[in-house]
Amino acid sequence: MNYLIAVYPDRMTAEAAYTDLEEAGIPKSDLVILGKGYTTADEFGFIDPTQQGKKQAKLMSYWLIPFGFFGGFVFDYITGLNTFAWAGTPGNHIVGGLAGAASGAMGSFFVGNSIGVLTGSGDALPYRNRINMGKYLVIYKYEINRYRDLATRVFQDSNPENLQGYSEGS
Repeated sequence: MNYLIAVYPDRMTAEAAYTDLEEAGIPKSDLVILGKGYTTADEFGFIDPTQQGKKQAKLMSYWLIPFGFFGGFVFDYITGLNTFAWAGTPGNHIVGGLAGAASGAMGSFFVGNSIGVLTGSGDALPYRNRINMGKYLVIYKYEINRYRDLATRVFQDSNPENLQGYSEGS
């Protein structure tokens, strides 16, 4: 799916552009307005970066926590540290493993969340921010370039703040 996205400062100009696109012959089914009172970013399908961060952290925890436990256990075994005398030798190894597992959990949380937020949103984050600032997006979505040039001319005539083409998967 391909998108042509125009950003407008207020509702009136966004509605005027939408009407101009309809009058030019572009099907209503291919047009969407995003903003207050219209379709939300979530309903349209813009990825929420915090959701991507949580997902990435969860995926990382599946391998970082066991790896951390193994690393902590082996480190304590090799060094022979007697940190907790009351636990004995096997107990110290297990405590070392638990400390490593806790480190793995912290790593997956902090690194997974930050990487998921930075890379998981793509172009969606700037558009979400614009909607949150009170701006409106008019989106023409298409699979075949049948009306793309017409839509581009109509968008340019309406003088949007920003006009950008976007292809899903690129």
